[in-house]
Amino acid sequence: MPQTLNPPAALDVSPARPASRRLPAAGIAAGPLFLVAGLAQGLTRDGFDFTRNALSQLSLGDLGWIQVTAFLLTGPLVIGGAIAIRQALRDAPGGTWAPRLLGAFGVSFLVAGVFRADPGAGFPAGAPEDRVTSLSAHGTVHMLAGTVGYLALCAAFLVLARHFATRRQRGWALAARLVPVGVLAGFAASAATVAAFTAGAGLGLLGLSAVTARLTFPARR
Repeated sequence: MPQTLNPPAALDVSPARPASRRLPAAGIAAGPLFLVAGLAQGLTRDGFDFTRNALSQLSLGDLGWIQVTAFLLTGPLVIGGAIAIRQALRDAPGGTWAPRLLGAFGVSFLVAGVFRADPGAGFPAGAPEDRVTSLSAHGTVHMLAGTVGYLALCAAFLVLARHFATRRQRGWALAARLVPVGVLAGFAASAATVAAFTAGAGLGLLGLSAVTARLTFPARR
């Protein structure tokens, strides 16, 4: 009888390994995918200026579907990463609220993909040259989704900082505290140049990729 039970047990273990890596890989890929898509479009689409236009405005115009697709792909990838972090942390400090906050961040991309930003600052072609001063209904929803999403991301970093601190991973704990500062500083400086906003958002996305990798693929000792 033991000989007949051993093969199925082995079969149950091996298929689980690839599946267990898909969600972490999704979370790690989310930020770079969104940023590469945005930067590539920003460099190639006529009239787009990184100092005046936000990546969200790439959702407008004839090729806007590309950025909309980037939003709608990034959301589920972030949510997948949040699930992977929940599975990795389980009952550890931060294992409940960090995944929830990251899940909210992922949902914000889905909402932002459905409700597009308003045109302005010369983009797309034919838009007013002035920056957007009054928001439409869909522009308001887009802005609120981004605001709530990034505040949730910043809160998640602070929760994870506690997780790293309890494990005496001081470098990671410090980084998890500094990333929200960089994100919020970039957003605050957006009044001077939109590039600061883009840099702050990018820092948050890349920081999330790094933290997801650290939590879901811990270094072997």
